Amino acid sequence: MAKQKKKYIYFFGEGKAEGKGDMKDLLGGKGAGLAEMTNAGIPVPPGFTITTEMCKYYYKHNKQLPKDFDSELEKYLKKLEKVTGKEFGNPKNPLLVSVRSGAKFSMPGMMDTILNLGLNDEAVKGLAESTNNERFAYDAYRRFIQMFGNVVMGIDKNEFEKILEEKKKEKGVHYDSELDANDLKDIVEKYKKIYKDKTGEDFPQDPMVQLKRAINAVFESWNNPRAITYRKLNKIPDDLGTAVNIVTMVFGNMGNDSGTGVGFTRNPSTGEKEFYGEYLINAQGEDVVAGIRTPKPISELEKEMPEVYKQLREITDRLERHYRDVQDFEFTIERGKLYMLQTRTGKRTPLAAVKIAVDMVKEGLITKEEAIMRVEPSQIDQLLHPIIDPKAKVEPIAKGLPASPGAASGKIVFTADKAEGLGKTESVILVREETSPDDIHGMNAAKGILTSRGGMTSHAAVVARGMGKPCVVGCGAIQIDEEKEVMKIKDVELKEGDWITIDGGTGNVIVGKVPTIEAGITGEFKTIIEWADEIRKLGIRANADIPRDAKKAREFGAEGIGLCRTEHMFFAPERLPYVVEMIMAKTEEERRKALDKLLPFQKEDFIGLFREMEGYPVIIRTLDPPLHEFLPKREELMVEIALMKEKGEDPEKIKEKEKLLERVEQLHEFNPMLGHRGCRLGITYTEITEMQARAIMEAACELAKEGKTVIPEIMIPLVGSVEELRHQKEIVVKVAEEVMEKYGVKIKYMVGTMIEVPRAALTADEIAKEADFFSFGTNDLTQMTFGFSRDDVGKFLFYYLEKKILKDDPFMTLDQNGVGQLIKIGIEKGRKSNPNLEVGICGEHGGDPESVKFCHRVGMNYVSCSPYRIPVAKLAAAQAVVEEKLKIEYTSK
Repeated sequence: MAKQKKKYIYFFGEGKAEGKGDMKDLLGGKGAGLAEMTNAGIPVPPGFTITTEMCKYYYKHNKQLPKDFDSELEKYLKKLEKVTGKEFGNPKNPLLVSVRSGAKFSMPGMMDTILNLGLNDEAVKGLAESTNNERFAYDAYRRFIQMFGNVVMGIDKNEFEKILEEKKKEKGVHYDSELDANDLKDIVEKYKKIYKDKTGEDFPQDPMVQLKRAINAVFESWNNPRAITYRKLNKIPDDLGTAVNIVTMVFGNMGNDSGTGVGFTRNPSTGEKEFYGEYLINAQGEDVVAGIRTPKPISELEKEMPEVYKQLREITDRLERHYRDVQDFEFTIERGKLYMLQTRTGKRTPLAAVKIAVDMVKEGLITKEEAIMRVEPSQIDQLLHPIIDPKAKVEPIAKGLPASPGAASGKIVFTADKAEGLGKTESVILVREETSPDDIHGMNAAKGILTSRGGMTSHAAVVARGMGKPCVVGCGAIQIDEEKEVMKIKDVELKEGDWITIDGGTGNVIVGKVPTIEAGITGEFKTIIEWADEIRKLGIRANADIPRDAKKAREFGAEGIGLCRTEHMFFAPERLPYVVEMIMAKTEEERRKALDKLLPFQKEDFIGLFREMEGYPVIIRTLDPPLHEFLPKREELMVEIALMKEKGEDPEKIKEKEKLLERVEQLHEFNPMLGHRGCRLGITYTEITEMQARAIMEAACELAKEGKTVIPEIMIPLVGSVEELRHQKEIVVKVAEEVMEKYGVKIKYMVGTMIEVPRAALTADEIAKEADFFSFGTNDLTQMTFGFSRDDVGKFLFYYLEKKILKDDPFMTLDQNGVGQLIKIGIEKGRKSNPNLEVGICGEHGGDPESVKFCHRVGMNYVSCSPYRIPVAKLAAAQAVVEEKLKIEYTSK
C-alpha cells in the first residue's frame, strides 16, 4: 500500500473548509478561525492555509521547501481561481491575495502581512478597468510595493513613507485617501525606483515569484527579533512554527461604500459587555492598526451602514457564543458587502480578564473552573499595580485614549533602545508617535507607553494591554521631535529625561511625578479569588517580618506566616548598636548582656506578628545570615581609620574603630553564603538561639494570657544533618518549657527546619524524626544544587537563557528536574518516618505560578510568598487542582 502523502495545504471557501476538529496546531489560530467561520456559514473570502508543519520543514531543511511544493501550490491556486472566477496573473481579471502569518498562539503585531499580492504594471490597469476605479487600483499597488519591499526585501518602510508624506504636503492634504489617481501613479513610480535602488533589481512582475517570496518571508518572520522577544516574554515555544494564510483580497478602499475595521465582542480594557472596536471608511486593514488615520468608534457604523452593522453584530455574537470567549475580529466591507477576515481569542487587560471570566460564569457560558483557567496568575499580579492617589492634586496637560489601565511615572525616552538601556536602572515612559513591532524590547523595559497617534486597537494599545503596562494612545496634543529629543504639549516643552505621569485608566498625561496608591481586592477580582479559595487545596501563607507586612498579608487572605526572617528586625538604628555589642563581645557573659538588651525588641515584634495573625500559624526562623553582615565593610573601616588619623582625632575613638576592624577581619569569610551562618551560629553561640526562643515564647504566652490563639512554629535554618537540628531543638524546648511554666500557660508550638542544604533533602527520613515541619528554602537549595551564586549569577544567566542552556531563571521558576527532585525525595522520605510532617515552601518560588503548581503535585501543605503575590499563588493553586482534574478525565477516556 502506497504511503499517504503528507498534507501541507488546507482549502476553505464556498461554505466548506478542509479538515476537522481543533486544528490550531496545524493551521495556526488565524487559519483555524477562518476554516471554522467558513464551515459555520459566515462570509469569509476563500483561500487556503499552508500548515505550521511546512514552516518546521523549512527550518529543518536549510530554508528549502519540498520539491513537490510548487505543484501543490499551483493546484490550490487553480482551486481558488475556480471559486473566485478570477485568474492569478491575468492582467485583465487578476486574482489578488493577502499573505498573512498565523501561529497557534496569538502574537499581535509580531509577524508580517502582505496585501494586494498579484498586482503588477499590467494587472493594475486591469484592476482599474474591472472596478471602474483607477484611484483604488493604484492605491492598492502602492501599498503592495511598500509591504513587499519592507516585509520581503527588508527595505525600511520610512523610505516609502517619506515619499507619501512629501506628496501629501505637495498637494496640501492630510490623509492618503485625499490623493487622486495621478498622485498615486506618481507614488508607484517613485516606490519602484526605491525598490530598485535598494535591491538592485526591478520590482518583480511575475505574481508566482511574488507569492513564493512572500511565503518564505512569512516563514522568516517566525524568527525575526521582535517575534523571538515576544515569544520569550510570553513563554511561547520556539518550535511551533507559523502557518501561512493565502486569502482572496477583498477591498475596503474602493470608495465610501467600503471600509475596514477591527473589534472585540467585549471591551478588552475594562471587560464591560459592550461592542467595542474601530473602523475606517475607504481604507485597508493595516490603516486601522497603524494609526495613520484616527479611526471612528464602531458604534458610528450603525449610522453609516445600518444593515452591515446589524449583520456584524449577529456574526460576532454567534462567534462569542461558539467559542465561549471574547473574540477579537477583523472585517472588511467591499461595496456594501461584509467579509470576516479573522476571529481569535481577544487579548485583554488583567482587569478585563477577571471581569469577563466572572461575567461569563454568571451568564452561564462557562463554569467557575473554566473562569479560573481563563485568568493568567501573572495578570492577577498586574491588578495590584498602582493607581493615581485620589488625594493628589492633578492637572492634566493633555488627554489621549485610555488604552491600558494603571498609572506610571517615569523619565521621557523617545526610542525603544534608550528605554531598554535606561529602564534597567530607572523608571522610563516610552513616548512615540506610534509604536511598531520593532519597539517590543523598549515597551517591555518601560513603565508605561504614550503615543501621539493610533487608536484603542493600535499596536501600542494591544501590546501594552498584554504586558499589563499603563498606556495612553492617540494623544494628538503631543508634538514629538525625536532628533532634538523634545516633545511639546501646548506651550510646554519637555526634554528627554524630564518626568511625566500617564494614567492608562483616564488617558490623562501629567507633567512631573504624581503619587500613586495600590489597588485592592474588590469586585470581580474578589469573586475570582473566592472561587480560587473554594477550589484550591494548598494553603497560602506569607513571608512577613514586621506587623505591617503581616497586616497587608491578611488583607490579601494569607493563612499564616510561612517565613519571618528575624535578622531583618536587627537592622533598625535603635537595635543595631546592641547587635554590634553582641558581636564584639569577647565572653559569653558579655554576649548575654547584649542579647538581653535585644530581647525586648524581638518580643515586641513577635507580639505584633502574633496579633495580626491570630489563630493562624507563624513560622519564625532563628538568625540566619553571617555576623559580618551587621558590621561595617572592611575597606570602609580602613579608609575611615586612615582619615581619622590624618585629622588627628581622639586616639581612644581610633582605638575603638581598630578593634571593630580587627573583629571584622576575624569574621571575614571567603564564601560567607556557605560559611558561619544559620544553625552553625546557634551551635557556636547557643545564647543567640536561647534569646530568640525566649522572645518568641514570652510573646506567645503573654498573648495567650489575653485569650488570643497563638500558633508559633520555630524554624532552624541551614540544617544539613539531624544532629544539628537535635542540638538546636533541645535549646528551644528547654527555653519553651521554662517560659510556659513561668507564665502558667500551655501553648502548642512546633520546632522544624528549613530544608535548603541538599544533604538535608537526602537524609530527610532522619531529620523528620526530630522535625515537626519542613519548609523548603528554595533560594538556597537552588543555589547549592546548581552551584550558582545568587549574587553573581546575573553576570552570565542572560547567556544561558539566550542560548537555551536553561529554559527559565531557576531563581524565579523552580527547576523541577533537579531541585524539584530533591524536594520530592525530601517529602517522601520525611513523611515515611513522620506521617504527620507539615511541609511547605518559603523561597521566592512560593509566588511563581509554575512552581506553585509543582508544590501542589508533590503534596505540600502550603506555599509562602510575599504579601503582594498571595492572590497569584491562590489562583495558581486553584488552577493546579483544575489541571489535575482535566488530566484524570482525559486519561480515563
